[in-house]
Amino acid sequence: MHESDKDPLPKGELALKITALPRDGNSFGDIYGGWLVSQMDIAGSSSAARIARGRVATVAIDRMGFMVPVPVGAQLAFHAHVLDIGRSSVKMLVEVWSEDLAHDESRKVTEAIFVFVAIDDRGRTRIIPS
Repeated sequence: MHESDKDPLPKGELALKITALPRDGNSFGDIYGGWLVSQMDIAGSSSAARIARGRVATVAIDRMGFMVPVPVGAQLAFHAHVLDIGRSSVKMLVEVWSEDLAHDESRKVTEAIFVFVAIDDRGRTRIIPS
């Protein structure tokens, strides 16, 4: 097997790990895409808040792509990778990987680029401290 034939590894830091529960899925046993996006937002915003040293708001989600369905009961790992830090914004790639604990394998199920803006206690944009 060539190196290029292997599955890629997650980019960035592990920001959230969660099990998809029956309440998060449809009658076919698959997880709702909206629930997955919500968890991605939580994972990304926690990483962005650490970088911004405070409150952040999600202002954009770009390039959302679902690769495979996610079954109820899946163990999900959310990885956040910083792409750019601006004057008041943080742009990051958030990847979701489904872990197969029985075979010690993971596969990417979705990814998206999130943009977060640092805001003050009044909800106004603020500069990210250097």
